[in-house]
Parts: sequence; structure tokens; C-alpha cells
Amino acid sequence: MNSTTETQNNKIAFFSTQSYDKTFFEKYIPDFNIDITFLESQLNSKTVNLIKDETIVCVFVNDIVNAAVIELLAKKNIKIIALRCAGFNNVDLEAAKKNNIKVCRVPAYSPHAVAEHAMAMILTLDRKTHKAYNRVREQNFSLNGLLGFDLYGKTVGIIGTGNIGKVFAKIVKGFGCKILAFDVIIDSELENEGVVYTDLDTIFKQADIISLHCPLNTNTKHLINKETLALMKDSVMIINTSRGALINTSDVIEALKTIKVGYLGIDVYEQEEKLFFKDHSGDIIQDDEIQRLMSFPNVLVTAHQAFFTNEALTQIALTTLGNIESLLLKDSIDNKLALLA
Repeated sequence: MNSTTETQNNKIAFFSTQSYDKTFFEKYIPDFNIDITFLESQLNSKTVNLIKDETIVCVFVNDIVNAAVIELLAKKNIKIIALRCAGFNNVDLEAAKKNNIKVCRVPAYSPHAVAEHAMAMILTLDRKTHKAYNRVREQNFSLNGLLGFDLYGKTVGIIGTGNIGKVFAKIVKGFGCKILAFDVIIDSELENEGVVYTDLDTIFKQADIISLHCPLNTNTKHLINKETLALMKDSVMIINTSRGALINTSDVIEALKTIKVGYLGIDVYEQEEKLFFKDHSGDIIQDDEIQRLMSFPNVLVTAHQAFFTNEALTQIALTTLGNIESLLLKDSIDNKLALLA
């Protein structure tokens, strides 16, 4: 870090710390001359008091950074909220602007990590490798109940063709699938490679597999709901590695019960902040919907794992620290997508 920051407060309160966060961030801290206090607690209105003399908070997807929390952060003299993720629907940006707090994020880290995880979920659900693994370990070599289908020739609908959706489209193309896509911005490179852009209704009606790669906003919340599910093919496969609230969970449970949804793979869940990134193996989980989902044999749940690769965590650490350095040095970030407020 430039020596001009020596006189500035470069202390960070780092919330929702996991062991791997410390491993990757501590590796690069010396290069940025930044002082980090790692806190295991989630940021919320009660844990704001853990902040001492820091002027920066670093948060993740399930930290609560609403207007009430931001008011408390302002009183604690916080100047920067640094998200170590791409999504920012948990942050009230207007409240941050009102309180003169800068907000930055990691707009892209490893799109391959998430796209490859989405494909891994598809293959697992289709070929039932997770069930075969457990069965063979018990010396059961029967194939009954493990019947899958060829991906070749199937129609895959991709909702959102940003960095991750684009990589996913190229992976799917390698399997010989027909690809339909929807996005507010059409990617000409994907079009030239045979991806057909169309409307959402066409995707819902024609796709054998639907994979969600769009942000969460007022237009996309509960995009998968009773009405859109009714348009889909019977036994459709739905994959969500984006944001949990893209799916209305109660509606998809009903669709699973009638086999309208034949396969569901989710790496995200609307109420995940109460569950994910923690060990609840000794607890009685009070969330009836996640328990119901996990009771279905054709549902695969992973706990927000898609981003979890060496390459992605390296990029997250470097970009987050770089964003903070830029804001401390010049009150701006060269990558405009990284600065939210």
C-alpha cells in the first residue's frame, strides 16, 4: 500500500469470518498494510458493538446491512463497507449514501467456479452419482433406481448471461445441448456460438433444464413461482446457484410433490443466513421448508459452495483488499462495477 495511507485509519472489522477467509486474506494483508480484526459473528444490529476503532467493515452475503444497521455503523464512524462477494441485495445502498459511507464489492472473481458447480449439480442429479457412491460403499452394486438421461440434445434454458451465465453456456454447449437464454443484454458472442435469446415464457415452456444466473432484484424475486412453474415441462430440472429468493420455496415444494419439478439443485436458499456456513449437525433445525426440501430424493442442496475454489478465494481476497486500498488512497475505484455507493 502507498505510504500516504499510513496516516489514515486502515483498520477493518471483518464479519462472518470462516477459517478459509483468514487463510486467504492473511496471505495478502502484508502487501496492503491493512489491519484486520477477524470476527466470527454475523454483522447485525446487535454485533455492531463489536466494532472498536475500525473505520471499515468487510461483510459477506448473509451479513445484515440494512438501513438500521447502517445508521449504527455511521455512529461508529464507519467510512467503507467492503463486500467480499458480487451480490449486494443485503445492503441498503440509499442508506449508505445518506450516511456518506462508501460501498464496494467484488463484481467478478471466478465465474468458472460457479458455472462448473452448476454443471456438477446437473450431472449429480441426472446420473445420481451421490447415491451410487453411498450404495457401492455398502457393497450394493445394483443399478436399480440410478437411471439417468443423456444431456446431449436436451434444451437448457439459461436465465442471465453475465459472467457466470456466459461460462455456463459454453460448458453446456460442450455437451451438445440446445441453449435458450434470457437477459436484458444480449451477448453477441454467445449468439454467434448458437445460443438463442428468447423471452422467459419460451424458456419456461421449452427447457428441459433451467439454470438461474441472474441477480436478485424487484423484477427477479420469486421468478420461479406457481405461475411460472405451471408453464414448465413435466419433470423439469431447475438449478439455482445465484440467489435463494429467485425461487418461491413453498411453490417449488408443491411442484416437487406433483413431479412437475423432477429435479431441483440449489446452492442458495432464501432463508440461508440462519443455516449456511455453520455446523448444525447437533441441532434441531427449525426451518420446516429446508427440511421438507431435503426429504425429497430428487433434490440436491449444497450450502453456498459454488464459489468455493482456490482461484475464486484468491481473487476475492485480492480484489477486496485492492478496493479498500483504492478508496483509502483516492476515494474511488478504477473498476466502476466495484463501487456501489
